[in-house]
Amino acid sequence: MGALTPARGPKGPQQERSRATRLKLLEAAVSCLAEHGWSGSTVSVVAERAGVSRGAAQHHFRTREDLFTAAVEHVAEKRRNAVKAVAHNLPPAGSVARTWIIVEELVGLYTGPLFRAALHLWVAASDEEQLRERVTALEAKVGREAHRTAVTLLDADESVPGVRETVQGLLDMARGLGLANLLTDDSSRRDRVVEQWARLLDEALR
Repeated sequence: MGALTPARGPKGPQQERSRATRLKLLEAAVSCLAEHGWSGSTVSVVAERAGVSRGAAQHHFRTREDLFTAAVEHVAEKRRNAVKAVAHNLPPAGSVARTWIIVEELVGLYTGPLFRAALHLWVAASDEEQLRERVTALEAKVGREAHRTAVTLLDADESVPGVRETVQGLLDMARGLGLANLLTDDSSRRDRVVEQWARLLDEALR
């Protein structure tokens, strides 16, 4: 009886390294977009930021479009996770502080680095046809999930006329604050706006 062919060794460590390198490249792509915009975010720049060679970057992503299409998905997934995380550690329903904290957390989704990177993706997608369809679809999904999360957290009854528009107005306002925050630190004015919106929401929803 012939000798058995030796089983191949586990690929776990190699696959883990490959996943780690891919994640580094995606995180670096997001950071580069946030800091340098689309025009300044070449594969070489991203690879240098990630601490890997250009060849290693192109092993994972053959083209710049492949890299940033994957970055679109990565940013969208992180934003969806951030939306879900808002529900953690909230005061109990009926608490005076609950609405204020919810508004503050939702506004935070649109004023942090993930939203800044998403904005650069929007700008890039307006000129890059290969990115446009993907960005549009993922942004719509993130928007729907943010709206559903806001409705759930606020315990809003959208069968009541005007409630759906009130919740959507909160998210639109948060997006506007995110845009304002691009040029200057708008945190002091933002705090006052959050406080006022929380009061308005309490009046509209209760």
